[in-house]
Amino acid sequence: MSPVTVSRALAQLAAEGLVVTRPGAGAFRAQPRASAAPAGDTSWQEVALSADGAADLVPRSVDASGVLASLAAPPPGVIEFNGGYLHPSLQPERAMAAALSRAGRRPGAWGRPPMEGLPELREWFARSVGGPVTAAGVLVTSGGQSALTTALRALAPPGAPVLVESPTYPGMLAIARAAGLRPVPVPVDADGVRPALLADAFRATGARVFVCQPLFQNPTGAVLAPDRRGEVLRIAREAGAFVVEDDFVRRLVHEDAGPLPRPLAADDPDGVVVHVCSLTKATSPSFRVGALAAHGPVLERLRAIQVVDTFFVPRPLQEATLELVGSPAWPRHLRAISAELRARRDAMTAALRLHLPELALPHVPSGGYHLWLRLPEGAGGASQAFGPGGESALTAAALRAGVALTPGRPYFSAEPPAGHLRLSFAAVAGTGEITEGVRRLRTACDEVL
Repeated sequence: MSPVTVSRALAQLAAEGLVVTRPGAGAFRAQPRASAAPAGDTSWQEVALSADGAADLVPRSVDASGVLASLAAPPPGVIEFNGGYLHPSLQPERAMAAALSRAGRRPGAWGRPPMEGLPELREWFARSVGGPVTAAGVLVTSGGQSALTTALRALAPPGAPVLVESPTYPGMLAIARAAGLRPVPVPVDADGVRPALLADAFRATGARVFVCQPLFQNPTGAVLAPDRRGEVLRIAREAGAFVVEDDFVRRLVHEDAGPLPRPLAADDPDGVVVHVCSLTKATSPSFRVGALAAHGPVLERLRAIQVVDTFFVPRPLQEATLELVGSPAWPRHLRAISAELRARRDAMTAALRLHLPELALPHVPSGGYHLWLRLPEGAGGASQAFGPGGESALTAAALRAGVALTPGRPYFSAEPPAGHLRLSFAAVAGTGEITEGVRRLRTACDEVL
């Protein structure tokens, strides 16, 4: 065996408590473990966790199932149509490794960074947003999920309503509910959120926060139409409310998309928009670096909550980010995934239309990593199988057939209008696996029907 293999084996044995290593002496068998202590009684916690008090308006229980659906790796041999990150073959692993290696050798790389983030990285994020956003208005965060958590905690007190797109990202709904907020749905169509309904929701609820994804919305893939962009900002400004813009997949644009609209924050001189972005989707699930951008008094509140929650993003990771985005490998990587995601989207679209024409595909996005399908109502018993309650049956049948899906129910903060599925084409090995996955989904549909 190679020395590396021996070293890893010893490290594993030490982690399991079977051996102890003594520098200069060697590795030795550990003392036998004592018998396990008897299990305690944790039933008292049910009462403690449920006793929120009469003043609390919203239960603080947290349902993470919608998040776990796209985070959990499926069993071996199962095609991953539920993934939320790039397949390892699409990740810039060599470029990230080189960036991390160079970053570790930078002077002061292992010291404490500024609480708001490295100035050069804040400047890079500010340039990527544009408009009135400056480096002084940027906070470096540990990915987009952390940024959204900070934003919602800063902008709304427990028990308050928060307006959300319907459908929307389950992770954001989980954040809101964990913070004791009340998500209120505002429907989305092919052109993004509907302004008239947004204005109605502000008037009806008195909400002071609206969370949206104007570009390649998750899960519909919609892009907020040009004539609606100004309307959304105007409506929020008149309501005295903030717009939290989750710009999560700007760097996963497809090759045929054409010019992209600017972030809403780039057209907002009044501080209405709190902008959230991240590099995680375009790199790796473990490359958790993102940014919050805002201006006005809200920035200090965002900064204070982030410092209390996380202190700061580890400096080596920030230094590695600067190395990565400043290298020639970065634009090459973005061009490569732009072409590959288009090819995968087209392969999945073609396979669905050939093998599963009964699944409605109302919108084919030009960015992002997934498709949003509406299940047919059918007739008789089939209507039950393919209604909102039938998603779980189809998801289970698909898993038996060897393909993991994401059901649509967790994407709705209230009752869904129909059954839906979200299919990801980024986490699979290639177009051949996409075709095979759709074939297996056909088998699952036939079983449910």
